[in-house]
Amino acid sequence: MNKLSALATTVTLVLASAAFAAPKEQLQPLPSTNAGVATLITGLVVFTATAIFLGMVVWPKISKGLADREHKIRHEIESAEAARVQAKMALDGYEKSLAEARTQAQKMIDVAKTQMNSQVAEMKAKADTEVATMKAKAMGEIEAAKKQALSELYSQSSTLATQVAGKILRREVSGGDNQRLVDEALAGMSRN
Repeated sequence: MNKLSALATTVTLVLASAAFAAPKEQLQPLPSTNAGVATLITGLVVFTATAIFLGMVVWPKISKGLADREHKIRHEIESAEAARVQAKMALDGYEKSLAEARTQAQKMIDVAKTQMNSQVAEMKAKADTEVATMKAKAMGEIEAAKKQALSELYSQSSTLATQVAGKILRREVSGGDNQRLVDEALAGMSRN
C-alpha cells in the first residue's frame, strides 16, 4: 500500500508541474460535463500507465537497492558484533595469560629468594665451621708451641741448673741425672 501511495504522489506531482509549466491561457467558462469526462479519462489513463510503468520497472529496482542496502548494513553490524566478541575473548585471554605470567614470575622470585637464603645460611654455617676449625687448630698449635717452648726452656734451665749445681758441688752431673731433673720439673709444672 505504501508503494502505491508513493507512486500516486509522484504521478500527481509530475502532472501538477506539467500544468503549471503550460503557457497561460485565458480562462473560459466551465467546460461541459462531456469535456470534463474526456479530461478525466485521459488523466486516469495517463495515471494508470505511469503507475504501471513505475510499479513494474522503477519501484522493483528501488526496492532491490533498499533491500541490498539493508542486507549490507545488517551484515556489517553482525560482522562488527562478531569482531567485538572476538576482541573481547582475545582481551580476556591476554589478561588471563598476563595474570598467569605474573603469578609464575612471583613464584620464581620466591623460589630464588628461598634458594638464596638457604645458600647464604649454608655459606655462613660453612664459614662458621671453618672459623671454628681454624680457631681450634690455632689453639692446638699455640698449645703445642707453648708446651715445646716450655719443654725447651726447662731443658735449658735444667742444663744451666745442673752446671751451676755441678760447680757448687764440684762434681759433674750425668745425662741421666739431667733428664731426671727435667722430668721432675715438667711434672711439677703440670701439677700447677
